[in-house]
Amino acid sequence: MKTHGKHDEIEKAVIYCRVSSTKQKIEGSGLESQEHRCRQYADLHGYDVEAVFPDDASGGGDFINRPGMVALLSYLDAQPGKNYVVIFDDLKRFARDTEFHIKLRREFAKRCARIECLNFKLDDSPEGKFVETIFAAQGELEREQNRRQVIQKMKARIEKGYWVFQAPIGYRYVSDRGHGKVLARDEPVASILAEALEGYACGHLQSQAEVKRFLEERPEFPKDTPSGEIRWQRIQRYLTQIIYTGYIEAPKWDVSLRQGHHEPLISLESFEKIQERLNGRAKAPARKDINEDFPLRGFVLCDDCGNPMTSCWSKGRNKHYPYYLCDTRGCASNRKSIPRDRIEDGFAEILQSLQPTRQLFTLAKGMFIDAWNMWLSEAHRSKDEITHQLHNADKQIGTLLERVLEADNAAVIKAYEAKIAKLEREKLFLSEKASAIIPPKGRQGEFIEPALRFLANPWNLYENGNLLFKRTVLRLAFAEPLRYSLKSGYRTAKTTLPFKLLADISTLKSEMVEPRGVEPLTS
Repeated sequence: MKTHGKHDEIEKAVIYCRVSSTKQKIEGSGLESQEHRCRQYADLHGYDVEAVFPDDASGGGDFINRPGMVALLSYLDAQPGKNYVVIFDDLKRFARDTEFHIKLRREFAKRCARIECLNFKLDDSPEGKFVETIFAAQGELEREQNRRQVIQKMKARIEKGYWVFQAPIGYRYVSDRGHGKVLARDEPVASILAEALEGYACGHLQSQAEVKRFLEERPEFPKDTPSGEIRWQRIQRYLTQIIYTGYIEAPKWDVSLRQGHHEPLISLESFEKIQERLNGRAKAPARKDINEDFPLRGFVLCDDCGNPMTSCWSKGRNKHYPYYLCDTRGCASNRKSIPRDRIEDGFAEILQSLQPTRQLFTLAKGMFIDAWNMWLSEAHRSKDEITHQLHNADKQIGTLLERVLEADNAAVIKAYEAKIAKLEREKLFLSEKASAIIPPKGRQGEFIEPALRFLANPWNLYENGNLLFKRTVLRLAFAEPLRYSLKSGYRTAKTTLPFKLLADISTLKSEMVEPRGVEPLTS
């Protein structure tokens, strides 16, 4: 034990301790036990400990990636002229990489700091430096071996169809006796996200901005900021993660697409539609200023110039008044305000006029059932065609595998393997499509009833729906935006096919053929 005379200065010391992960920090006592041993060492040698710098991350070998080590070096820089002793528990806590071990030794040397280790005697002699380097290299070897073993285990589990990374939004990990930790739907987040993804796939949500707004309006869905916003990068991630289809892949580890052990949120077919929409012509972002106050903003066009009308609240003597108006320069109707009630009451009359009579609705219901039966017959034919495509894909894969066995050129083999992987991916999509193309018996009502409810009374759905639902009704009922004239009001609306057919039927004049002259009369 060091002894100090009356005029001796006690050496200052700092302690550095580290564990490899946050989990070790929370569940174990690694940091506390290291600090305790280091303080005992300091007391034994008469050092005065000024500060402790903990780390709960490995930093991938590079000490610059460790916040605790960066803070320690900054602390030494802030104390110029002082010589410190840096105490740590084990050489592996210092640096488990030979290159960074040497660099870190130099960093402390530049700061005139001496390092001391509880489990290793540091020696600046040539022999001591050699032994120290060997120990650092051993630590690096162990780290790389551990990393390789972890990756091998994770890859093997992915190959069996299990997700091993952080659970994506909409899922959570649960323990299963036969499978270990597996993904399970995290409700109600899973259902909300599924509705958003399906909405974008079928076009009800026409842009990523509408998907973003849809999710932000759901209080149960997790947000990125305290203000309730979801970042654009996260929206993009939701739309491009194939894990939501019930399949998994890990291209970096050469693990091709395969069926997972978790329940899907959407089908592979819907996922492909989403990718096609993302890679196609981009839709204009949804306007942020479209709100519940003016649901028709952007859908009603000025009849003079053909541009969408805007809207505003105008301040009167005692209160604010809502208006729609055209804001196009040079237009004859520029800045001429139209009271909101006039625009929206006129629209209500148009939408209410689309409601068919009872007789027409009964006829439409019969047409829907006939269309369903025709679609069902076509679905059976399509399934036969998909089965034929699967058979052909199997034959192609077999042929390519034979060519791989016969080939001796690495580039050719790689090309064959890429083609096989593509065919295997196509098989997965075809198999899912074949299994889902024919709905189970009894699903007719589930498919037809929502369409009939909309057809029977679109105004009722519009009036009682939220903003997103109102915008959906507009797209389903009208083939193009409505035009409004200041002088004459709304122009003739162009409706979508179902309403157009019903209107044509209602105006059709049918004449009964007289029985005489067609066939002989009977008694």
